[in-house]
Amino acid sequence: QVQLVESGGGLVQAGGSLRLSCAASGRTFSSYIMGWFRQAPGKEREFVASIKWSGGNTYYADGVKGRFTISRDNAKNTVYLQMNGLKPEDTAVYYCAVEHSLSSIVKIRVPNYWGQGTQVTVSS
Repeated sequence: QVQLVESGGGLVQAGGSLRLSCAASGRTFSSYIMGWFRQAPGKEREFVASIKWSGGNTYYADGVKGRFTISRDNAKNTVYLQMNGLKPEDTAVYYCAVEHSLSSIVKIRVPNYWGQGTQVTVSS
């Protein structure tokens, strides 16, 4: 049983930073892409960033490039999302997700598993 547990959300002022964590368990993730999505009120869930567990290649949505950094700690089976220069429009519930993939594609397309989500609120 795969479990993804997010943490690190909260309230921050515009321009501030937060680091989200996603602790993964239940299997070996060497053939997986790990990533983050977000969903703002009244909007569809959207892709934010992802990382190949093996190799560490990354992919970002255009709106977060240069501000967000995704990384992983193999020993802890944990994926991080460092968010700098936060804007009010970044306010959303952030979800960790994983997709099993043997291809070279880095962007998550159809997650196999989701976390429960963590709220990020950016005040202006």
